[in-house]
Amino acid sequence: MPPTRSRAPLLVLCLLLGVVGCHKPPQEEPDANVVAMVNGEVLGRAEFEQELWRELSSAEGPERTPEEVEPFKRALLDTLIKRMLLLQQAKQYNLTVTPDEVDRRMLRLSGDYPAENFSEVLAQGQMSLAELRAREANRLIIEKLFTNHVYARVAVTEEELRAAYTAHEAEFQEPEQVHAAQLVVKGLDEARRVQAQLKAGKKFADLARRYSLSADAKVGGDLGFFPRGQMPPVFDEVVFNLRPGQVSDVVSTEYGYHLFRVLEFKPARKRDFVEVRAKVEAREVKRKQEEAHEAFEKALLDKAKLWVNERTLQSIRGRPVPQASAAKGR
Repeated sequence: MPPTRSRAPLLVLCLLLGVVGCHKPPQEEPDANVVAMVNGEVLGRAEFEQELWRELSSAEGPERTPEEVEPFKRALLDTLIKRMLLLQQAKQYNLTVTPDEVDRRMLRLSGDYPAENFSEVLAQGQMSLAELRAREANRLIIEKLFTNHVYARVAVTEEELRAAYTAHEAEFQEPEQVHAAQLVVKGLDEARRVQAQLKAGKKFADLARRYSLSADAKVGGDLGFFPRGQMPPVFDEVVFNLRPGQVSDVVSTEYGYHLFRVLEFKPARKRDFVEVRAKVEAREVKRKQEEAHEAFEKALLDKAKLWVNERTLQSIRGRPVPQASAAKGR
C-alpha cells in the first residue's frame, strides 16, 4: 500500500478535477508506467509523456523548470481524462467513423502545407502519420458524440431570441453612413482640369473610370456606404459635410488629389429584430451548445471512477523517458 502521506495530494487533485468517484490507489504497489485509471482504462506514462513533450515543444520560450512544467502536466491530465471519458461514452453509443471520413479530414489537414512541409511538421511533433490518423479518428468520433447526443438537444425559443435581442440592442445600432465616390489623380493641375470637365456636365463615374488612379476607378470611383471613422479622417471631413449630388472641391491627401461626390446618406438607426434574427439565433445556439458541452463533460466526470498515480505524475519532468528506464521505477 502506498504511504498514507501520498493520499493528500491525490485528494486535492480529485477535488480540483471535480470527480466525486475518485478511487483510492490499489492496495498493491502502483505501476510506475500508469499515470491514471479512468473507469478501468489505463492512461499510460509513455503516452502522457509524449503528449506533454509535444505541448512543451510547441510552446515558445526556453526549456522550462520542473515547477514551470507542473501546470502543463495538470492541464494535460485534465484534457486526456476528458478525452478518454468522451471516447468511452461514444463507444456506448456505438459511434464509429469510416476510413473515408478520416481520409477527408487528413486531406484537409495536409492541404494547408506543401507535401514535404507536412511531413516535416509531423516529424517536429514526433508523430507518425498513423498516429495522426488515429488522433483525428478519435476527434471525429467525439464530434459525432456532441453533434448527435448533446447539441441535438439544444433549442432556442422565440421568447429567448427576443430577450437576447433586447439585452444586446446596443449592438444593433447603425451609425449614420454615407454613400460616396472618389476620383484621385497625381497632380493638382490635372485635378483642376477634371474638375472643369465636371462643371461642364461630364459624368463623375465616367471621368473616374478614365482618370482616377484608385483601385475603385473600374466601378466609377464608388466607395459604397461607410460610417465615420472607417475612412481616413480627411474623407469624413469632406463627405459628411456635402449634400447628396454635391461634388467637393479638390482635396489634397497623401494619396494624391481627390474629388468626392456624395450619392446618398443613411441616417443612424436600430436594426429591426427581423433583420438580425438569424444572427441572434446563431449566437444563442452557440452559447447554449457551449453550456451543454460543459455540462455533459462535468456529468461524465462526476460519475467517473478515477484514480491518479500521483507518485508517477510527480516524477514526470517534461521529457519522454525510455520505456526501459520507466520500468525500473516499479
